[in-house]
Amino acid sequence: MLVIDPHDSALPCDINTHVGCLWTDPRGRLWLFFQQSLGMFDGSSANWFIRCDAPDARLPSWSEPRYVGFGASLNKPHVRRNGEWILPVSLWERWHITAPFTDCYRALDPIRGANVFASDDEGDHWHHRGGIVFADSCFNEHSVIELEDGRLWMLSRCFTGCAQSYSSDGGVSWQPQQIAFPHVNSKCLFRRLQSGNILLVKHGAAMTAATPKRSELAAFLSTDEGETWTGGLMLDEREGVSYPDIAQSAGAGDIYVYYDRNRNTDAEILFARIREEDVLAGALATLQASLRNVIKDRKGMKRRHS
Repeated sequence: MLVIDPHDSALPCDINTHVGCLWTDPRGRLWLFFQQSLGMFDGSSANWFIRCDAPDARLPSWSEPRYVGFGASLNKPHVRRNGEWILPVSLWERWHITAPFTDCYRALDPIRGANVFASDDEGDHWHHRGGIVFADSCFNEHSVIELEDGRLWMLSRCFTGCAQSYSSDGGVSWQPQQIAFPHVNSKCLFRRLQSGNILLVKHGAAMTAATPKRSELAAFLSTDEGETWTGGLMLDEREGVSYPDIAQSAGAGDIYVYYDRNRNTDAEILFARIREEDVLAGALATLQASLRNVIKDRKGMKRRHS
């Protein structure tokens, strides 16, 4: 078990850690990106990582924390075909800043939005590449993939839909935003699978209408670089489900979509175990597929093997 404990009683205000993500890199190393801030949000926050080089060891050990830059990373890096790593980094809007920091970090205002950091040495060093400030944005929570033509494609959370933008120069500049599809004000994301297809997880059984609440968490598949989405596997139709993420196992290619439910009451973290065939069928069609597997609830972790 690993715990990130940001508290320091010697400081005049709380240090908080709200956002993070786990990622296994192409060499099998496990990364944890996590954000820290004075108060809820001090106007900049700090993005850090620690790494476990042998995550399957009986007693895994972790590196010392290393600083990435400002902001927070809620979604995993994407590895480009040229070997470069692209890390989504959100710098939250000024209206999220809490006292006594409400007038701090004015110099960051032009880039308060969906940013990307890049690394050309497998994560040893990171630098800010560029980004876009989406109109009507809310925390951003963006994900990025590379298309076959070399462009980067970004999806980002907004109040009235899921916004998108494209970059033809590796993330330095981004085209004017578009609405990718209607969506409730909540996180959605996509990820390139081992097959080359793209998996999208969002709220709503249809691509053309937003759900009124955070419900109907569903998975879609694209085999044509996002031009069309097929399938539509309902992962969890209940209200209060949110914040999905995607991981895929090596070899067998099982896809894991994990998410939370009713964080203030049930405090559940769950996962769905699926394959592409299940998404395309819109139903569980493979032998090992399963939905609504509880990892933890308000009573604690569940001892379950899958």
